[in-house]
Amino acid sequence: MIIKLERVKVQSRKSEEAIDITAQIDAVVTNSGVKNGLVNVMTLHTSSGLLVTEGIPCLEEDILTHFSRLFPEDQDYHHRRYLDFDGRLGFNADAHLKSLLGGINCFFAIENGKVVRGSRQTIYFMEYDGPLERTYVVQVLGE
Repeated sequence: MIIKLERVKVQSRKSEEAIDITAQIDAVVTNSGVKNGLVNVMTLHTSSGLLVTEGIPCLEEDILTHFSRLFPEDQDYHHRRYLDFDGRLGFNADAHLKSLLGGINCFFAIENGKVVRGSRQTIYFMEYDGPLERTYVVQVLGE
């Protein structure tokens, strides 16, 4: 059994952004040597996420637009206060809620050394609180 974990950095350029990471995931799987197994991708941040959907710019915009409508930045969130436990002001509740709704990880099967995806499935790192350098992990398990 092969088990490999790779940390991948991604730099967002906007406050909210959908970044296509499909090619990076494919490369990690190819370099792992796993022929059949599973790959798990997970963000290490509570104000970002991972989504799998059709990879077209108009849909990327729709996702970000509708998340912003559901969770506007300027609402009176309970998180918008001084946080005693870390000495900082909570200001990004909307980003945390978008992360909860969209999810923080995705799994795919690996067959014959390739990630098994639908022909239109694209893997996105979702930035909800940028621009920032972020890290996600890719864990490959199999034989």
